[in-house]
Amino acid sequence: MENINVYDSANNLAQAIKKSREYTEFKEMKEKISKDAETKKKIDEFEKIRYEEQKLAAQGEKNSEEKMKKLQELYSILIQNPDVKNYFDVEVRFYVMFSDINKIIGDSIKDILEA
Repeated sequence: MENINVYDSANNLAQAIKKSREYTEFKEMKEKISKDAETKKKIDEFEKIRYEEQKLAAQGEKNSEEKMKKLQELYSILIQNPDVKNYFDVEVRFYVMFSDINKIIGDSIKDILEA
């Protein structure tokens, strides 16, 4: 059986993620957005409400219709700005990639976790 240093592999994966298009585009858009204080404040407000709703959903609680409506309204307003729309698009691509990586890792050890 080959002895593989998983820490080296993890560090290699971390470097590959940082070199990925998804990571670099997301980082660039975050930096661009953070230079516009008003837009950043609006995105932060949106993210805060979205996080609260995701947390409630994870706990099995029903989402507040009022907050969901506010989220939709904020999103509709925010995406009228092309930079913000691009920010949300690259954010989704980054998190899809990150989720896929987590799934691959999780699936690779599922046999010992389910025993």
